[in-house]
Amino acid sequence: MKITVLDDYQSVALRCADWSVLDADIETLPRHIDDQDELARVLADADVVVAMRERTPLPAALLERLPKLRLLVTTSTRNASIDMDAAAVLGIAVCGTRGTKASTIEHTWALILALLRNIPAEQQSLRDGGWQRGIGSCLAGKYLGLLGLGSIGGKVARIADAFDMRPIAWSTNLTKQRAEECGARLVSKEELLRTADIVSIHLVPGDRNRGLIGAGELAMMRPESFLVNTSRASIVDTAALVDALRAGTIAGAAVDVFDTEPLPADHPLLHAPNTVLTPHLGYVTLDGYRVFYGDVVEDIAGWIAGSPVRVLNDPS
Repeated sequence: MKITVLDDYQSVALRCADWSVLDADIETLPRHIDDQDELARVLADADVVVAMRERTPLPAALLERLPKLRLLVTTSTRNASIDMDAAAVLGIAVCGTRGTKASTIEHTWALILALLRNIPAEQQSLRDGGWQRGIGSCLAGKYLGLLGLGSIGGKVARIADAFDMRPIAWSTNLTKQRAEECGARLVSKEELLRTADIVSIHLVPGDRNRGLIGAGELAMMRPESFLVNTSRASIVDTAALVDALRAGTIAGAAVDVFDTEPLPADHPLLHAPNTVLTPHLGYVTLDGYRVFYGDVVEDIAGWIAGSPVRVLNDPS
């Protein structure tokens, strides 16, 4: 049996789980393959393919070119990059894994603190011989605007209390009761954008939220306010965000998710002012990888034994 692990950027997949329980030839790919023809050639002999989150799209047109493929395992339980219906029609089982949301919650706060205290720029200045070039801002007393108050946004809101911040929140179906449970106040989207000192996005991706934050919404924010996105790039109009940063419509942005990943060298956000950019690190921790790949091995072993676990589609 041939198992191919996609997008193992840090070459850690084999060290994060005990793959020896599987009688298989295991290949890990540390580089991202964007070209579908090349990907079809690389995966041609694979019986099992392991996908790390949504790093590589696996549409019907590709799956149809992989006649040996019988099992797809994706880390986490949601992967919009896999055509689940096509996989089922082709007799390809799709399994998921557990995950940890703590890493994204913690990374959100890392970005907020880095952004408001100018940490990347101050560190570079210090290395270049400078000293106290900029002036940071405190969190205490400021409004934290949360777009989305689910399992991640809710905990981000609760942590805000430790910084003496004032959380406000909005999403389409958010209730006053849920907001109060998280220590936040329910407001309209317009009030949130006009009031918040920091707007942090924690919404589920999808057509409903695509382009939710565009030029009009960014214009509602104050010149002293900041935008943080650890959710999905599609929620924010990237071109509008770059324009707002260049024009000073908002004070800055911290971004962990991008329209194209890995990020192209000519991406406009790389040259936008007052930004903290990280390469989609929200879920990237050793603890998280151990959960992901440990469950991947368990899924494959269960599938071999005829008792697959965490099946996400019905290939029967």
